[in-house]
Amino acid sequence: MNRSHRLNALQQQTPFDLLVIGGGATGCGIAVDAASRGLSVALIDKNDLAEGTSSRSTKLIHGGVRYLEMAVKKLDRAQYHLVKEGLDERGTFINNAPHLAGRVALVTPIYSWFEVPYVFSGLLLYDLMAGKKGIGHSSLICRDEALRRYPMLKADGLKAGVVYYDGQFNDSRMAVTLALTAQKNGAVIANHVEAIELLKDNGKICGARVRDTIAGDEFTVRARGVINATGPFVDRLRQLAEPDAKPLLKASTGIHIILSPRFAPPEAGLMIPKTDDGRVLFILPWQGHTLIGTTEAASDIIDHPPAKEEEIEYLLRHINRYFNLAVTRSDVSSVWSGLRPLVQAPDKANTAQLVREHLIEVGDSGLLTVAGGKWTSYRRMAEEAVDQALQTFLLGRSRACYTKRYPLVGAEHFDVHAEAGLIATYGLAADVANRLHHAYGDQAERVAELAKSGFSARLHADHPYLEAEVIYAVRSEFAERASDVVTRRLSLALLDNAAAIAVLPRVIELMSGELGWTHERCDEEMAQAMLRLTVAI
Repeated sequence: MNRSHRLNALQQQTPFDLLVIGGGATGCGIAVDAASRGLSVALIDKNDLAEGTSSRSTKLIHGGVRYLEMAVKKLDRAQYHLVKEGLDERGTFINNAPHLAGRVALVTPIYSWFEVPYVFSGLLLYDLMAGKKGIGHSSLICRDEALRRYPMLKADGLKAGVVYYDGQFNDSRMAVTLALTAQKNGAVIANHVEAIELLKDNGKICGARVRDTIAGDEFTVRARGVINATGPFVDRLRQLAEPDAKPLLKASTGIHIILSPRFAPPEAGLMIPKTDDGRVLFILPWQGHTLIGTTEAASDIIDHPPAKEEEIEYLLRHINRYFNLAVTRSDVSSVWSGLRPLVQAPDKANTAQLVREHLIEVGDSGLLTVAGGKWTSYRRMAEEAVDQALQTFLLGRSRACYTKRYPLVGAEHFDVHAEAGLIATYGLAADVANRLHHAYGDQAERVAELAKSGFSARLHADHPYLEAEVIYAVRSEFAERASDVVTRRLSLALLDNAAAIAVLPRVIELMSGELGWTHERCDEEMAQAMLRLTVAI
């Protein structure tokens, strides 16, 4: 189904059961849950799928080590249950999308003998809370073993290290995969479509007036119920429905930087449990590079928040504190910044103290809002939201939720050994085969066939992305703009900003051939993509 067909489908005369506004983790998860229960679902987002917060995470699936510490220290039951739920959902997440998610080992260096039992016992509790869904056992390693695993660690004063395991995934591709899974179950997915007005019948919301943000056309989408899943922007939509609605959220912003692989061996990441100002710092292997994050500061809620140089310097300063390597600004190949939607708690002094729980609210006008949360718990949030929608909008009986054991697109026939078959059958280079295997799962052969048909060239010599992936993104993955491809379908801009800029002309050429763009549209795409890549990814 191409974009024209999707936009026409949104305008059907029969109201959808649900219109989901927001195409990030929460919205895409809700679309999967609702559509798989047999409800008719439409999902729209004013930008691309996961263009905001949901593609700018630390790429971890976790219960939250920091929250566990706060739960124990303060006997905080809310924090404890948040960690417990997160660990349970972590296991479900990996089982449902094994091509996109797996475990990563993390080493915590310890520079004080006093901290050794404290840190180790805390991580043992973390394992215990995971129960049967545990993905590895924490272990205490001696100073020499810590230096073997992380030879660039500063040796002076190092006493020991603790190894523990958490989940890691590709967030932007997860969002696309959820959207594809929802579509497979009958949902209509349309990115770059903005809700500009909420329609009401007898005071209750019954749909939305929307605008195609690419072509500019406006039309109506009717639905028996509307779900607000717009992440940090939920209050804007709530106030569109009810102008006097009080804000539910505060926001913090966090940046991540990318360095070359030499700063993080592929077999393990590094977790600094507490910096000098009390933050947690991760240094992770991701997509063949090194991901460093994250900062945290209160923020206004805006589209595409820019990364501030002082935040970049903060991360570089702490990297140099723990490494025997001179890391400078010139070593940074990409930076991105994202907002975290945090449910307000008036008694908390700062955003770091806010629990990453979610809240489901039904307003007087009938708008169902899902606020807060995190990627790890997206599935449970979706289940609870659809349960509430069934009751609120009187949608009748539907199938029970079964997303707890539901392979997503790419996972149903995923074979962990299929990578070798891609190399043997299609003659792909090892890094390319690995990329296709983990990005597309059991759909990788579809991309390989496209490559075989004449699109086998790499987009950039230093990266494993093929021209075939651009074609596939347009035909099968809702890619409508050049920035959709280079930033989220391929993640190239998140890894190597200069490389993303270098491949833009060819990406636009390939997309133009598929979509019939005019010269003016190609120029517009170049300008829009360059704005994203040079101002804020």
